Amino acid sequence: MISVWAPNAETVEIDAIADGEPLRETMRKGRGGWWRWDGDPGEHDVFDYGFVLDRGTVLPDPRSAWQPYGVHRRSRWWSGAPLRRRDREWRGPRGGAGTLGGVVYEMHVGTFTPQGTLDSAVERLDHLVDLGVDVVQVMPLAAFPGRRGWGYDGVGFYSVHDAYGGPDAFIRFVDACHARGLGVCLDVVYNHLGPVGNYLGLFGPYFTDTHDTPWGWAVNLDAEHSDVVRGFIVDAATRWFELFGVDALRLDAVHELKDDTPERDGGPHLLAELSEATAALAERVERPLDLIAESDLNDATMITPVADGGLGMSAQWADDVHHALHVALTGETQGYYGDFADPEALTKTLTRAFFHDGSFSTFRGEEWGAPVDPATVSGHRFVAYLQTHDQVGNRATGDRIGASVTPGQQAAGAALYLLSAFTPMVFMGEEWAASTPWQYFTDFRDPEMGRAVSEGRRAEFAEHGWVDGGVPDPQDESTRDASVLRWDEVGVGDHRAMLLWYRRLIELRRSEPDLADPDLRAVAVERDADAGWVVVRRGAFRVVANLGSEEVRAPLEGTVGEVTASFGEVPNPRRGAHTVRVGGHSVAVVRTA
Repeated sequence: MISVWAPNAETVEIDAIADGEPLRETMRKGRGGWWRWDGDPGEHDVFDYGFVLDRGTVLPDPRSAWQPYGVHRRSRWWSGAPLRRRDREWRGPRGGAGTLGGVVYEMHVGTFTPQGTLDSAVERLDHLVDLGVDVVQVMPLAAFPGRRGWGYDGVGFYSVHDAYGGPDAFIRFVDACHARGLGVCLDVVYNHLGPVGNYLGLFGPYFTDTHDTPWGWAVNLDAEHSDVVRGFIVDAATRWFELFGVDALRLDAVHELKDDTPERDGGPHLLAELSEATAALAERVERPLDLIAESDLNDATMITPVADGGLGMSAQWADDVHHALHVALTGETQGYYGDFADPEALTKTLTRAFFHDGSFSTFRGEEWGAPVDPATVSGHRFVAYLQTHDQVGNRATGDRIGASVTPGQQAAGAALYLLSAFTPMVFMGEEWAASTPWQYFTDFRDPEMGRAVSEGRRAEFAEHGWVDGGVPDPQDESTRDASVLRWDEVGVGDHRAMLLWYRRLIELRRSEPDLADPDLRAVAVERDADAGWVVVRRGAFRVVANLGSEEVRAPLEGTVGEVTASFGEVPNPRRGAHTVRVGGHSVAVVRTA
């Protein structure tokens, strides 16, 4: 049986190629705008199908798991994973503790390996195990136009991009991660669909002009028929948990999920509804399931339990931590970095996550955010990072932080976030200071759309002083190719030194409870921005970083017990000393007596 929601259609037909033979039959209309075909697609070895509304063209299934011919053509019936537990011993990341507090690794399947597939990514998972990663966060897999892209222009909430291997390959990937003790977090985009191959609006009122978003009309979460659209999203999300076995979802730009339902009739916000559905499923499958929000709102209501009036997300990304680290390391102050030139920005974000917590944001032109109460909010509910796909890829040439700072400065930045009270996330290749950029790339086959993307990218950065020709063309295949990780770098020279440093930091976080403590009240930061040093107190440990180029003596609260790890010039201090001598662009982790 196959069903589809098309409340405004007069007729709906299923149009299929079943084992090479054409099939076209009228579907039966039921309640609420649902149409049903009572045939059994599982009787066929290959069943490619679509829907014809009011004798129009053949459209792919909105709930398709697989689009082997691209986003414009028929879907392929996929029966789903076996309904047995593939790994009966798996209880979630970190032995059942869940994602929060572990080390997350952000991966783009298409550039993680030269082949750019889920199966080829499996071959590199042991590298992540050796690094000490707990959870692999996979950037969006939803089917999108062409073969290469970031994935945020996906048009199938239920699908796995065919160029990556399709749904079966994702199941193999999840199984391979779990077999190695790695959890899987999937990045999902529910705030919009891409501009090419988006046929949802032809089926029914999936969108509404009640709200505007950066992509046009909003997904219909609070207008007429929104109950079906909300169910469409909740079903899509919980399906990744139940059918594919993922352990967490990262929800893209949730501030663009326009939902006035709570204000209008007191019903739950979509995120609260999704949170409660996920919690119920977690209880049923007997393992932790997490929802991690990307939110621009700087409001801890996002991670407050639904029962306490919040939206119930497990955690949220902490961009302010990134911005403060980036400015402290690079000195860049353009755009949204401007406010983070404040000498107190690094101190405030490392202890409270948000810099804008009701303060004026010059970039936004208004007061922004709300304070975090460290007595009630765990630091593990904030995901912190030195680099992400956005913060690298949205730079004009996709240059990583290693192109702007010395290895010692990157090592210092790594120590400050990997040993923080937050849930740390490493962007792929960061751990060995990869020389490859990570650039914005697309593969729109529609000439007009492709031209618009290329010209728009050049125009955007021309406004910031980049001369024509200095910005890679997103549509050029070489832009994707330049972004593929070079695995031959891993064991060589400075790359190897950085990798060993990241491994050591993660090992310390795992072995020393003080360095993974989520209590923000226990974090203290002392900084001399002019001299360049930063000292972060983490229980019995001090992270001592010299971001400047000249040697400094950094004071300790307590006496030196031992230097447990260092990168750069950090001479062994006299035991019992109250200061540590640190060379330019160097960092040490010191245990106090």
